[in-house]
Amino acid sequence: MRKLTYFIACSIDGFIGDPGGDGSMMIPFVDEEFFEFLKTEYPETLPTHGRRALGLDDLANQKYDTVVQGRASYDLALQVDVTSPYAHLREYVASRTLKESPDPNVEIVADDLVGKVRELKAEDGDFGIYLCGGSQIAGELIDEIDELVIKTYPIVLGTGMPMFGSGFAISEFTLGEVRTFKNGAVVRTYSRKH
Repeated sequence: MRKLTYFIACSIDGFIGDPGGDGSMMIPFVDEEFFEFLKTEYPETLPTHGRRALGLDDLANQKYDTVVQGRASYDLALQVDVTSPYAHLREYVASRTLKESPDPNVEIVADDLVGKVRELKAEDGDFGIYLCGGSQIAGELIDEIDELVIKTYPIVLGTGMPMFGSGFAISEFTLGEVRTFKNGAVVRTYSRKH
């Protein structure tokens, strides 16, 4: 059984972006040390167009071979004319409004997202599934998430888009590795408690 990992950046108070979902205020924390960590341990989470611009297109996947993201997250790529933001992975975009994919590498999941994710998790393979976001899709898939990798940056937003856009329910996770960085960022890994 493959794992679904929600790999997400957030503020100290648990927001992944401002009320509209913009998380650009977190970008300055991706300094040299933090970027080296991402490049070494989670290279597949770096968008393809960014990898190409930095000459890192040949980095091998370490943990994931598939990405699932919501329409709002995908729209960020479309706004800069990128139709396949994770071309080095199999890409699925959950959307009830996008009728057809603008890219042959991107499959639109219009309904039964949970069923599709269960199907992906049941596949054989050494790599897991990267849940890219955002809030609504994470809320919809909360019961399918096996692991959380939370990159917390040393800022407080006060309000904004929560990590999970879902109703109240308690899901327990067990803390695993904790990494701290000189810039104040902390990366925590949690596994679902069974």
